[in-house]
Amino acid sequence: MDGKGSERFDTVVVGAGQAGLSAGYHLKRAGRSFVIVDANDRIGGSWRKRYDSLRLFTPSWAVNLPGWRFPRKTAHHPTRDQMADYLEAYADRFDLPVRTGVDVQRISREGGRYVLSLADDRIEADHVIVASGADRDPRVPMFSRELDPAIVQMHSSAYRNPSQLRDGGVLVVGAGNSGADISLDAVGSHPTWLSGPDRGHVPVNIDTWVARNVAFRVIRFFGVHVLTLRTPMGRKARAKYASQGDMLVRVKPKHLVAAGIERVPKTVGVSGGRPVLEDGRVLDIANVIWCTGFRHDLSWIDLPVFGEDGELQHERGVVTSEPGLYFVGLFFQYSAASNVIPGVPRDAEYVVERLLDRDRTRSAPETVAA
Repeated sequence: MDGKGSERFDTVVVGAGQAGLSAGYHLKRAGRSFVIVDANDRIGGSWRKRYDSLRLFTPSWAVNLPGWRFPRKTAHHPTRDQMADYLEAYADRFDLPVRTGVDVQRISREGGRYVLSLADDRIEADHVIVASGADRDPRVPMFSRELDPAIVQMHSSAYRNPSQLRDGGVLVVGAGNSGADISLDAVGSHPTWLSGPDRGHVPVNIDTWVARNVAFRVIRFFGVHVLTLRTPMGRKARAKYASQGDMLVRVKPKHLVAAGIERVPKTVGVSGGRPVLEDGRVLDIANVIWCTGFRHDLSWIDLPVFGEDGELQHERGVVTSEPGLYFVGLFFQYSAASNVIPGVPRDAEYVVERLLDRDRTRSAPETVAA
């Protein structure tokens, strides 16, 4: 794309992660004209940007995108880079048309086609599959601006390893899985405090053979097939997950204690340039890492697809109010596993089937009454 005019495709997939590549696999099999675009400069870029010590919770035998399993000989639980390499190899294996370094800034409609606005160009399409997720904007509390400028602070999305930190104490704000992992990463070289409520933890060691090969099969079955929007249990779980943080999976509270990490209450403000805890304590630290998640942001989609509450209106990723617009990889799109690897392939296949159904309906000859 060189700024000389619009390119046109039958379908554009936004995002070349596991969701976008899964959709691309099914589009390829159907013989569609499509392109997958991704803002990163390399396939798997969103994985490579995460902290160095990251390992997946999903065992390697369960990391299966359509048509090709993850190479199981590499690790019981893939590392960040192994997962990124798998995605890159997957796109190459199936010759998927991926363009990296393409940042979609806006999706709108002109006439009967969708327009994807880029920095200097545009792409037109009959169908768009958004597979980039909705969590684009790191969330940091407003009072972070009041911290002493000498304190190093960063969001977890910018954290890679302890070499980024100053000498002195580290406050990790947010006691979810990323916060627990990063705390353990930092405590080897820095006094570390982990701030936030205890949301519970998975009671088994997920790295054992039994957990990987027996317990995870049960968990995966429930996450994919039982906790869905079609079941009362699934709808109840969706409401609970939306309002609470996830429980710890790999790291257990005893691991944090054994490592010398001090659990402290929620961080609620700043006093004299230092963070203040809910119990009134002021911590004298040199670093703050905000493991506070992301804002759910789809404001770049300039289409009337949101309800009065601002939530995207869709049915299993199909936006009925905007025919031709689809999503894959959303939180609880259909099941508790929809935004993680075990659930993505099914949702991608479903969405592409609905896309093909739409085209078949549009191309079917009209019946003329006698």
